[in-house]
This record gives sequence, structure tokens and C-alpha cells, in this order.
Amino acid sequence: MAGMTSTSRPLLNRRLAEFGTTIFAEMSALALSTGSINLGQGFPDTDGPEEVREAAVRALRDGRGNQYPPGPGVPELRTAISAHQQRRYGLSYDPDTEVLVTAGATEAIAAALLALLEPGDEVIAFEPYYDSYAACIAMAGGTRVPVTLRPHEGSFRLDLDELRAAVTDRTRLLLINTPHNPTGTVLTRAELAAVAELAVERDLLVVTDEVYEHLVFDDAEHLPLAGFPGMRERTVTIGSAGKTFSFTGWKVGWVTAASGLVTAVRSAKQFLTYVSSGPFQYAVAEALALPDGYFTAFREDMLAKRDLLAAGLTEAGFEVFRPAGTYFITTDIRPLGESDGFAFCRALPERAGVVAIPNAVFYDHREAGAPFVRFAFCKRTEVLDEAVKRLKSLAG
Repeated sequence: MAGMTSTSRPLLNRRLAEFGTTIFAEMSALALSTGSINLGQGFPDTDGPEEVREAAVRALRDGRGNQYPPGPGVPELRTAISAHQQRRYGLSYDPDTEVLVTAGATEAIAAALLALLEPGDEVIAFEPYYDSYAACIAMAGGTRVPVTLRPHEGSFRLDLDELRAAVTDRTRLLLINTPHNPTGTVLTRAELAAVAELAVERDLLVVTDEVYEHLVFDDAEHLPLAGFPGMRERTVTIGSAGKTFSFTGWKVGWVTAASGLVTAVRSAKQFLTYVSSGPFQYAVAEALALPDGYFTAFREDMLAKRDLLAAGLTEAGFEVFRPAGTYFITTDIRPLGESDGFAFCRALPERAGVVAIPNAVFYDHREAGAPFVRFAFCKRTEVLDEAVKRLKSLAG
């Protein structure tokens, strides 16, 4: 019969059987079909700096990157990444042996886990976690062990005792995300020091996703875990241009780590995309060298948008967890008389003309995330104003 296969075995690898269409695709399609404002998926609705875009155009016209770039990334970008880590954090990385350019942070995560895990290795990740973490752990044959961030005094916090208890003889790696998507939590110096001590004590590798490093607010500060005692030789740090420069479609990310770790990650990465984003790499090299004023203005703009949306959500009746970092706000829908984030988000476009994401998709313990919903504020101010206006109908 046409279209039938010759085997009764499922077509999809069993490691990926639990992963269907992402919630982001579902909710973005819902936004289009209903004409709703999409505060679900985390991409800006304006491009980043004009001079960075023009740098990409110049690279295209000059023939830089139109053919395969070097496997580790173009030297200009690797040098710029190394200079960025030194200037911002005092971390020294050799651009030739300790920096690797990837197809966005997502590939960096996948390559790191594929390279560093053996089947059966346990990976501890903070839940709620970005959905690709679970899929990448599964593809590598690892076992994910969630440690849940829980609401406490207006933010989501890490229980260090729970983290220590989660480590077993099978634990290979800690997968850390700070600033944290979706909760907006930024791990403190004391929390990071405790994580570092645990990693050293139990001889664990650590992969840190730091793509929101330039989006920290109020009194929070971003501190790379690699800078803590004993961590440089065991930490793979992941960064990205997409979140900092608002060119998410360019897919330029990177890894910085000790040479042995970079060599391992590159061994996996070369069989994923091989290389990518040739001309964009030259543009990102120029972007990373922008003056401090750019990064300050970018952060202040996002801070104003955070406050605008947070105030609107509060007025609409949500309990709001004001984020210390990222460009997402997590809310609790129980004050609205709701408890099922999936049902709430699927109905919200018809009720209020706004799309959000149910946080439960980021949990193994779905019940722990059931009443929480995430909104993105990386949108134009007039879009956020209209979204706030629409959401006020919920308060009635």
C-alpha cells in the first residue's frame, strides 16, 4: 500500500519519541491563525544595530565567508570572542585552541552533550529548562535528572541541598543556564560558588548556557562559572550573538573552554553542521567590539520593556515573577482562577488576542510547572502597549 513502510517498528528513534512538534511552533501558528500578538517565542520584532547588519552585507560583497569558513570559525570572530571574555570577565582563552564557533547556542549544546556523554551518563539540569536540553541529552543517550527551581519571595530559586542530593556515581555533567530561561533567575555569586565546589568535589563536567549574559537587571550580575576556582578546566561556556545583537536568524554561537574540551566538542560539531553562517561570523566579530554604550543601551531598553509588561500583567491579575535577567517574564495564573497553563495558553488568543507559552513544557515534573505561563518582552514598545491593553480584559 502506498506510503506504508515494510516494518512495524516506529519510524522515530525511541530516544526522541517523547519529543513532538515544539510548543513554540504550535503557539506561533496559533498567533498567525488568530491574528494575536505573539509574546510566546523569544525573538525580537526589530533587527539589531544597522552597522552590524551592514558588516554582514560588506562581508558578502567582499567574498568573505561565501565559501566554507574554517571549521573552528573565522579567525576574526574567534579573536573577538576571546577579547570579549577577557574584557568582560578577565577570562583568558586562546582563540586558536580554546574557542569554537557554532550554529547558534543550540548546536553548541548539542555538540557538547554528544561529545561529552556516554549512554547512561546522568545529566543534572535545572527545571524548568529550555526544551532543547532534554532532546539533546536524549540524543546523546544520557539520562536527565531535573533539579527544580521553585518560587520563593518573588523569584525562582535553586535549592543547593537538592542539587547535592541529585548527584550520584553516574552523574557526568551539570547543565547550567544563567541568566535562566524561562524563569529569569540569575544565579548569585554564593550559588555559583556552591555549584563550583560541588563540581570540583565530585569531579563533574559543567556546560553553562550564558546566552543572556548581557541582559541582567537591577542588582543582579552575570558571573561566568568558568571564573570560579577549579572550574576553568571542567567548564564549557556557551555564548550567542542572537540574543545580544537581535539577529537570531543568523545562528552564530560559540564555545569557550580548555583546549581538550573544545577539541572534544569540535569532534561532534564537525559532523553536525560542519560550518555555518560564514559572512555573519565577520559581522558578529565587529558586533562584539561595539563600545560599552551599546550594551548599556540594549540592557536599559529591555529593562524598560520588562517593567512595562510586568506592570501590565500585574494589572491584568497575574502574579508576576519579575525577572533579574533574560527577556522573559514568568507568571502564575492561579490568581485568575486558572491552574492549567496549557489550556490557558490555548484559549488566550481567543480571550485576549495574545499568545504566551505554558511553562509546563519545560518540566519533567509537569505538575510543578502547571500554573506558570511565560511571556516574552523583546518586542517593540507599541506592541507591548497593545498586548497590555488586550490583557486587561482578563481582569474584568
